[in-house]
Amino acid sequence: MSREIKPQLNISKKLLRVAGKTNATFRLIGEGDRVLVGLSGGKDSLALIHILKHIQRHAPFKFEFEACTINYGMPLEQYDNLVEHCKKYEIKHTVYETNIYEISNDAIRENSSFCSYFSRMRRGALYTFAEEHGFNKVALGHHFDDTVESFFMNMFYNGSMRAMAPIYKTERGFHLIRPLIEAREKQLRAFADDNNLQPIGDEACPAMLKDVKMPHARANMKIWLEELERDNSRVFKMIRASFKHIHDDTFLDPERWDRDDIKIKEEI
Repeated sequence: MSREIKPQLNISKKLLRVAGKTNATFRLIGEGDRVLVGLSGGKDSLALIHILKHIQRHAPFKFEFEACTINYGMPLEQYDNLVEHCKKYEIKHTVYETNIYEISNDAIRENSSFCSYFSRMRRGALYTFAEEHGFNKVALGHHFDDTVESFFMNMFYNGSMRAMAPIYKTERGFHLIRPLIEAREKQLRAFADDNNLQPIGDEACPAMLKDVKMPHARANMKIWLEELERDNSRVFKMIRASFKHIHDDTFLDPERWDRDDIKIKEEI
């Protein structure tokens, strides 16, 4: 009697190694966890659900995960293909209905940039669904390029040194995790291309239906980093290394100094 072969997509061994190492290093998912994945339908979140499916099949521990897509309540918002995709690959999936778009009509001023508003509202809806259904972890598809962009945006626009944590505990009590935080965006794009996926893109963004100013800071940051990498192919490798070798007592923050050690450092 032949065993039924369940459908699965092709995932590169390198991408699986990166995700597996990240999970082991930061202890993102373990025995008995119930993980809710934010599934937008973009290449990153699509890669995430299939990588978690692979880990679920092969890991020496048991965990559950489900995907959740936040419906903004926009006109003509369709997720039929995404629903069918999850059904085909046996990934439990819910489209969570909200009225975020309707609320935004009163909450957002004309000619203002409001991507951050929708991001907060989407995250809040995802957290609410996680609370209502007993998940102890929420997983997002942020990758290494995202955290590098955020790091420099915080530095250049907010005057702070801050990146994206691979795991942290939210105020609501569960943990937010980023299993793809050490993967490059080009790896996730290759995953989508290799499997002939048609990810949902900017057409699903509520901003496309409003007459508002679109933010350019992140797009410009992405272009700047691409130019840096063209000039120096090792730049992201060096940034990755710097994120793991932090000498925070060398910056202009007196609270981080060890005063007893200052003289010793000066003598070296």
